[in-house]
Amino acid sequence: MLGGTIMPQLLVNEIPEKDLEAFSDLERQYLSKLYIEKLPRHVAIIMDGNGRWAEKRMLPRNAGHRQGVEALKRVVKVCAIIGIEVLTVYAFSTENWRRPKREVRFLMDLLVEYLEKEIVSLDENNVKVKISGNIEALNPTARDAVIKGLEKTKDNTGLIFNVALNYGGRDEIVRAAQSVARLVKNGDISVEDIDAALFEKFLFTAGLPDPDLIIRTSGEQRLSNFLLWQMAYSEIMFINLLWPDFGKKDLLLALIDFQQRQRRFGALNHKDGE
Repeated sequence: MLGGTIMPQLLVNEIPEKDLEAFSDLERQYLSKLYIEKLPRHVAIIMDGNGRWAEKRMLPRNAGHRQGVEALKRVVKVCAIIGIEVLTVYAFSTENWRRPKREVRFLMDLLVEYLEKEIVSLDENNVKVKISGNIEALNPTARDAVIKGLEKTKDNTGLIFNVALNYGGRDEIVRAAQSVARLVKNGDISVEDIDAALFEKFLFTAGLPDPDLIIRTSGEQRLSNFLLWQMAYSEIMFINLLWPDFGKKDLLLALIDFQQRQRRFGALNHKDGE
């Protein structure tokens, strides 16, 4: 403490040496610029660019999706190590069903493969898997793999790895509105009882903090029906990298950028005026 002010804690000083071994010298330099108090609680990522990554290399789109899984593994590992509370990734949207059936089938198979290969490691690292979206529409094999992953990690207390799967922001809001309307219709609540806190209880993300930071890769600058309710005060970053190329250093740089932003939530800082 200096002059009554609590000094912020450097994140790198709180990470065990065995975990620091996962980072290069350059990545450690970036870690040394992060403060525990300024980390976002919830990071959400629109993982965009798998297809273009493959096309640039004259590879089939499925090769890009598979490489995208490797990027996902890197990001999950970093978030778990540095103490991010929630990581939400946009894995499959309600609109993605419009893609060619062969590609959809591959994505479902890749989901099953990822869960079967990674769930033990996620569990050992105290990661809790959560799903936001309607999994009833998945094929039985994919749905069973998801349910097994949820069950195996349900008691973990570390990073919440929230997978937006068969998810759409508008669909989520409509479903929540229908649930609230049923309560009114059944006489359980009155219209005057409806407020934001009640409404949020019926969202897929119920119980999770809103995302502090939303990242979209590939250079595209749109939200694509992602977390429309939850992102009211999120900081947004559009990064000109295709998702398979997104590495640990890119996430750390995004976090450095985030902690330098002024978050007002509609209010004014003292320097902005009386």
